[in-house]
Amino acid sequence: MVVFDLWHKTKYKYEQGASFCHNLATLKPKNFKGQELLEYSLEISPKPTEISQRVDFFGNTVARFDIQENHEELIVISRSKIKRDFSLQVSEDDIKKRDSITVSSALSLLKGVDDETVNARQFQLFSPLISKITPEIRKYAKVSFKPERSLYEAAHELMQRIFIDFDFVSGFTNIATPLDDVMKAKKGVCQDFAQVAIACVRSMGIPARYVSGYIETLPPEGKEKLIGTDASHAWFSVYIPSHGWVDFDPTNNQIPKDQHIVVAHGRDYYDVPPLKGVIYSTGKNDMEVSVDLRPAKPATQQQSQTQS
Repeated sequence: MVVFDLWHKTKYKYEQGASFCHNLATLKPKNFKGQELLEYSLEISPKPTEISQRVDFFGNTVARFDIQENHEELIVISRSKIKRDFSLQVSEDDIKKRDSITVSSALSLLKGVDDETVNARQFQLFSPLISKITPEIRKYAKVSFKPERSLYEAAHELMQRIFIDFDFVSGFTNIATPLDDVMKAKKGVCQDFAQVAIACVRSMGIPARYVSGYIETLPPEGKEKLIGTDASHAWFSVYIPSHGWVDFDPTNNQIPKDQHIVVAHGRDYYDVPPLKGVIYSTGKNDMEVSVDLRPAKPATQQQSQTQS
């Protein structure tokens, strides 16, 4: 079990100023078995004219805010304290149940009409950024997804293959880069790898969803961790009937556990960007993002530092 302090800062600077902006922020970490949100705050400058909060279709908390005055920059800071305990999520019975479901049996079970199965089936469908399944994607998926193979093992191997076959190259892609280009170049970043995996899993008729969040990064040995050096992260989740959703991180070739913080689930990145909106502005606009995720200091240590 680990308690984390999380800080996420987004800063927009407008060369000619902005007279109005309307934004949606998906920054509040989720609560579920194994992850508990202990504290959360959202700081916005300038102060919003209007602000509200709602839970969206996918169960994510989304803040909506407007700024209806001229401003040269916008700063959005979210602060969270999260308790993470992966041991609460998985038991021996869960593991046995997970491993017993083959690709073939999963497809049969997905024909069920119970609420959980019907809800999961929406993640079999096309989505804004995964709008088609190409022969290349289907061919890549079929290598791992054999009918009588454990669905978990197939998804795990897919994660490993993407980790090996694709190079992490920041700046090579953006949110508009087609999956075809990522597949051909075998380059991209975490959101690309997650969406390639989702497309592969859906091509086999299995539900897969996009997970946005954060991952704890560790400094080199003997070095102090710098504030703001972490980043938002993304991975994918596969629905295993009679078991539930299982997460896979192809960027790091690992099953997400205590070091991964979940913020939101969606069909792809389009559903869950940390911040998106509309502005009335001209000229050049710059954006800076800083993230810091680290184990929280014990309360006694924090008190002594305050007193000193």
